[in-house]
Amino acid sequence: MLKDITIGQYFPAKSPVHSLDPRYKILIMTIFIVSLFFINAFWPYIFIFAWLFFTIAAAKIPVGMVVKGLKPLRLILIFTFVMNVFFIPGEVLFKLGFLTISREGLTQAIFMAIRLVLLVMGTSLLTLTTSPLALTEGIEKLMNPLKRVGFPAHAIAMMITIALRFIPTLIDEADKIMKAQMARGADFESGNVLNRAKNLVPLLVPLILNALRRAEELATAMESRCYRGDEHRTKINPLQLTRTDHILFTVNMIFFILVSATRWMHVPLP
Repeated sequence: MLKDITIGQYFPAKSPVHSLDPRYKILIMTIFIVSLFFINAFWPYIFIFAWLFFTIAAAKIPVGMVVKGLKPLRLILIFTFVMNVFFIPGEVLFKLGFLTISREGLTQAIFMAIRLVLLVMGTSLLTLTTSPLALTEGIEKLMNPLKRVGFPAHAIAMMITIALRFIPTLIDEADKIMKAQMARGADFESGNVLNRAKNLVPLLVPLILNALRRAEELATAMESRCYRGDEHRTKINPLQLTRTDHILFTVNMIFFILVSATRWMHVPLP
């Protein structure tokens, strides 16, 4: 399951999506996330799914690589679906003892499941098509106006990027520790959910220690290279917006604005 986590990983390729300016990619992803919660009908999500799979194809990323990132989300999806189905009041569709399924609860449960699936796939697509360096620079550029009030834009951007890049590193580390402990007789697969959670405790201690060690090594390496943040820092390849960037950004923004505008259309919920 750990190998199925795709958020934080980068898939190198030559495509229009990879070459798009990271600032525009971050803005498009922000509007994408906002639009997911603006939509209040099922049919607009068809266009969102179509846009997502078209973007994946344009980025030359295997669809299976993005879809497999949903596997670790199974328990969260089931929990969210059950909580919405049984605990949102409304028109009763089915009742068994104290369990009641309402029309509103079922609708909301399906909405939340679709939103979570799209949210994970969309955010995975951002990190899969944007290198850590480009992501850091894009976040920093977007937060540059806040520097006037003393906001540490570069430091925040660096922390966000390092946190994202540490995800696959920690996953690999956890996988190695699990295999080493399984070779010594540890059992992470059998038993119920509670027993599996208890069996993970011996995994967390070495994982946390290794994470702290890696963080210290990274800090030492940055200091030894005289890293001082963005103070007097120059860039070999500074970000430059092109005509293609403007066109792709405009097309995507118009698409998401139109999809979000369906909220005010008088289309009855299914």
